[in-house]
Amino acid sequence: MLLALFTVTLFGYYAVTLGVALTNQSYGSSLSARAAEWGRSHGLGPVVNWVEAEAYRLNPPKKGGAPPKGSFGSGSGKVTLPASGHLPTPSRIASPAGHALPGEGVWHPVGRETANGVPGVYEAFVRPDAIHTSYVVGVAWMDPTLLKAQLYSGSYIPGGGPYKYTAPINATDSKTIVAAFNAGFRIQDANGGYYTRGRLVKALRNGAASVVIYKDGTMMVGEWGRDFTMSNQIASVRQNLDLIVDHGKAVPGLAAQNTSKWGITLGGTFNVWRSGIGETKNGALVYVGGPALSISDLANVLVRAGAVRGMELDINTGWVQYSVFSGAIGTSLNGSNATTLLGSMPSPSRYFTNWWNRDFFAMSLRGNELNKSATKAGSKG
Repeated sequence: MLLALFTVTLFGYYAVTLGVALTNQSYGSSLSARAAEWGRSHGLGPVVNWVEAEAYRLNPPKKGGAPPKGSFGSGSGKVTLPASGHLPTPSRIASPAGHALPGEGVWHPVGRETANGVPGVYEAFVRPDAIHTSYVVGVAWMDPTLLKAQLYSGSYIPGGGPYKYTAPINATDSKTIVAAFNAGFRIQDANGGYYTRGRLVKALRNGAASVVIYKDGTMMVGEWGRDFTMSNQIASVRQNLDLIVDHGKAVPGLAAQNTSKWGITLGGTFNVWRSGIGETKNGALVYVGGPALSISDLANVLVRAGAVRGMELDINTGWVQYSVFSGAIGTSLNGSNATTLLGSMPSPSRYFTNWWNRDFFAMSLRGNELNKSATKAGSKG
């Protein structure tokens, strides 16, 4: 009798919590994503991984073909820039698929510009490899001399709040925002630590791939303990797995399904939605996100976009999200003022809601870029 009562209670608990999860937008943008997130949160990770692997086996990414018309962006790629006060525009990305299609890899300025009309973000689109040629991934290039970064922490990732910077992005901060994008894995899956605003949420791991944000808003990517150590100038550290790009090359061993380095969900060799961030030789930041990416493909696109160090961020369709914002400087914005890097990405409205409980990054115009009288060679603001 006691066993039967325990069984009924257990299954009743699972049924109720699953039902709640399926209606919870913070668990994902689709019912399948919400069910998977619920399963991992309730100790059913191996079951979820098996289900996802079977679904992938039965319906793998399409091979061959061409992407839909207009997949490589639009608008002029020519920009007239002042002589100083910004990084030079990036070079066209060589297509991972081989011979580039018209417009493939060409950069286009997007989003809010400085008061002097200088763009801080460019986007380009390429096919992920020479096999999955009907898919397109997006790449965003960000100029940290014009933009400053902020890590927004969540009640679920990393937990342990409350935090000053958390969703929703408030009206004041939205007046200068230019871009926002997803961070990394759940803390229990990231094989790394988390530090923000003087609070060590989880111990930082030497050797971990790390996004480091300094108090002046400068964001950098590298290996903790080698490229960075803790100082009073660091505002936030977000670690996720190990570097996948180092010294301007993809690191060895990416083809192996090493979950401690490349992540648990679906392993490193599967071609799924992935995202990553890298830093170029001159300090620019490049974000890559899109479908049909293996971990090796992600590293390859980062390298082709100029990254000398790079790391994976979050993966799977519900979590890969990059948005740019438009509107006059000083005007409060929300998700309706944003455009996603790829049309199939989830809505950017998540960053402006109380229910969004995951961490993310936001890029805003520096203080000295808000007025036309800004001194281009001046200090960062």
